[in-house]
Amino acid sequence: MLLAILLPFLSFMIRGKIFTGIICLILQITLIGWLPAAIWAVLSLHNDRADKRNEKLIREMRKNRRQW
Repeated sequence: MLLAILLPFLSFMIRGKIFTGIICLILQITLIGWLPAAIWAVLSLHNDRADKRNEKLIREMRKNRRQW
């Protein structure tokens, strides 16, 4: 989370989103664009975590359904 706030482009790069990281870096270079870049990175991080939780929940539900 701290990385997404301080270095938004690096947060994207670490998660394997190279193209998005480059766009974010270009936005972050400008002083005015740093805040939107940080917000974008934090929201993206939250969305990725929510997607992983949802995928895990769906797998568990499918597994439980097979046991019935």
